[in-house]
Amino acid sequence: MPPHLRFALRANDIERRAAMRDDKSAPDPLPVVKLFNPLGAATWLATELAEDGDTLFGLADLGFGCPELGSFSLSEIADVRLPFGLRIERDLLFCTDRPLSAWAAMARRMGSLLQAEFEFRRAAVIKLRPGK
Repeated sequence: MPPHLRFALRANDIERRAAMRDDKSAPDPLPVVKLFNPLGAATWLATELAEDGDTLFGLADLGFGCPELGSFSLSEIADVRLPFGLRIERDLLFCTDRPLSAWAAMARRMGSLLQAEFEFRRAAVIKLRPGK
């Protein structure tokens, strides 16, 4: 993972911890990284990286219809070996203007993180069309 993404993930973790320490409401950051299985439905959106440099926090969808917020291990994801020599990949083009809570709500409603992404893109296209 590139240093600038690690920095953004760590900054979100530090901000959340500071809010907890100061009895403030937890921030609702934008997902920083999207990881996915190129041969299946497993997808992860990460917003934070713990101090250990391995534990990510975000939205995980393993393709069983129940996306959930939680922690997952970057090293375990990196160790996954798929057929044809493939591995879990990072979506290099991923960017979003929606916070993690919006992603979680849409993914739960749609039953899939991939379907949530499709709906967000569809809504953006409809919004951009003049006269619609």
